Amino acid sequence: MSNTTTPSIEEYLGRNVHLLPQTNQLRALHTIIRDRTARREDFVFYSSRIIRQLIETGLNLLPFERCEVETPVGRKYDGLRFTEQICGVPVVRAGESMEAELRAVCRSVRIGKILIQRDKVTKLPRLYYASLPSDIARRHVLLLDPMLATGGSALAAIQVLLDKGVPEEKIIFINLITVPEGITAVCKRHPKVKIVTSAIEERLNENAYMMPGIGDFGDRFFGTDT
Repeated sequence: MSNTTTPSIEEYLGRNVHLLPQTNQLRALHTIIRDRTARREDFVFYSSRIIRQLIETGLNLLPFERCEVETPVGRKYDGLRFTEQICGVPVVRAGESMEAELRAVCRSVRIGKILIQRDKVTKLPRLYYASLPSDIARRHVLLLDPMLATGGSALAAIQVLLDKGVPEEKIIFINLITVPEGITAVCKRHPKVKIVTSAIEERLNENAYMMPGIGDFGDRFFGTDT
């Protein structure tokens, strides 16, 4: 059992945190990818289906403006269009598993990269690499990382974006699963950042593993798990 009390996240739900509707279909997809005996091809296929839903939900949080077009039958349609450009920023390596789904729905999207790893001595997240579009400060950013556990790497990645001039309210952090501890860490530090997720786990255990969890997402997705 964990030695700490799991924090309450009620104040963040619906405001900072946007949880996918917990449908039977979504639960069935999670059942497949959480199974420790799942074949890699099934893990990739079904987790990608969830990621597509997350990307679509994240895009729905962007600002829109009215846009009128003429239909093939000569009528006017009062529609909408995005008001600002976007940029996808996967946190290497696991976040790259989400890149293809973003490109599938936003074919010309700019993609940046951030590499953050935990220092073996200090145990703190350390920035090793960042490559971002020069105009990223004028874009909405979809920050991509499938796991939000303690929040250390997420906070480090968000800080990189802030240092590049991206306003906090223009950051949408998209992840597959998270825990109350990670949500609290991010939302307390950056209350204007939006989080989109498909599942909120029970808690972290004493080894900072999510419970019931999914294992190491990057290793399972890219086939480097043992």
